Amino acid sequence: MELVTVFRTFNPGEAELIRSRLDAAEFDVTLTHSLASLSLEGYALAAGGILVQVPDTEAQDAKDLLAARD
Repeated sequence: MELVTVFRTFNPGEAELIRSRLDAAEFDVTLTHSLASLSLEGYALAAGGILVQVPDTEAQDAKDLLAARD
């Protein structure tokens, strides 16, 4: 199983909201760089942001769900 990034942000609160939305829709969600970005100032920027990731088999459905939020 390969993880695919479906959303990227530099805001930890926004990352948690997106994670929560996907989790409520029963996606297997992983946040990458979220804890370090909270503990080390500037880390999210240096790491390329906080990544919201799902398994590759769920990626398209997750992207569709996030696109429908607007």
